[in-house]
Amino acid sequence: MLRLPQFGVALPANVDAVVALLRDNPGARIVAGGTDILPNLKHRLDEPGMLISLAQVAELRSIAKVEHDGQAWVEIGAGNTLTQVSEDPQVRALFPSLATAAGLVASPLIRNMGTLGGNVNLDTRCRYVNQTKFWRQALGGGCLKSEGKVCWVVPTGRNCVAAMSSDCVPVLISLDAQIVLAGPQGQRVVPAASYFKADGLRHTVREDAELTTSLRVPVPTTPTRSAYAKWTVRKSIDFPLVSVALRFDLEADSVDAPVTKLVVVAGVLGAKPRIVSKLDDAIGKPLSDPALSRIVCAAVAKQCKPLENVPYEAPYRRRMFEVFTRRAIAELVAAG
Repeated sequence: MLRLPQFGVALPANVDAVVALLRDNPGARIVAGGTDILPNLKHRLDEPGMLISLAQVAELRSIAKVEHDGQAWVEIGAGNTLTQVSEDPQVRALFPSLATAAGLVASPLIRNMGTLGGNVNLDTRCRYVNQTKFWRQALGGGCLKSEGKVCWVVPTGRNCVAAMSSDCVPVLISLDAQIVLAGPQGQRVVPAASYFKADGLRHTVREDAELTTSLRVPVPTTPTRSAYAKWTVRKSIDFPLVSVALRFDLEADSVDAPVTKLVVVAGVLGAKPRIVSKLDDAIGKPLSDPALSRIVCAAVAKQCKPLENVPYEAPYRRRMFEVFTRRAIAELVAAG
């Protein structure tokens, strides 16, 4: 049986109190649902002196549409559970890919506990570090992310390439979402596309004393089709081994209308998602045009190069990126 290390627990009642505790207790960690951090603590991947629970911070659990200066967005509190996000009528109607992603995380029990903010700030994972401390020591002293000094995925590399395995993050990037942070200097808003860094040891720009309070997702101003697809060995519980989020803006509300903008974001490659580029040839083609699917799938296959940082062979996972992208587009077309 794996035991938790000893730590203190704080139960603040509001965001300001959380920020004050983070500021005054360097090394303290935030816990909401605890579905990721607690297993990691059992594996001794961290041993904080204090956990700051968000259980009593009710202001983090709202979902509301906001209109300001001619712009509209849905503000989703970071404390909402993944189940609440996946079942919310506004989210399902305006952002079906986000509802899908939240509804595919792990299992019902975990979705009932885990929060959107926790999924956004999910720690990076690697087959060589997310093991027991005894296993890591047997490996030869751990790796860059634990007790060692070498990356077992890229032994000649100097950076940690542990993978960001969040389901919701690729979708939020594809939807041009923004991440709202509260800290000692006040509030700041960071585009989701700029929030992540290619560093498995510290893969977000969030400062130590900052708290993710909400996600702002812009309401589409044109007809849009969006999708999220993931591949895992099992149908539940597992983290994704391949994930891809797609968004197509259309001239009219029909899959036969020309595409005016498209965004494709791939996850589970490295510490940050990859925004697939060089898709200009697809602009102007109808979503239902098989040529569009071929262009997008070819770009995904060329640019998404998995590493051996999560289970399953990297060449097979690369092939699955193309397969699941094609399937996701086909399902959008079939849905009309």
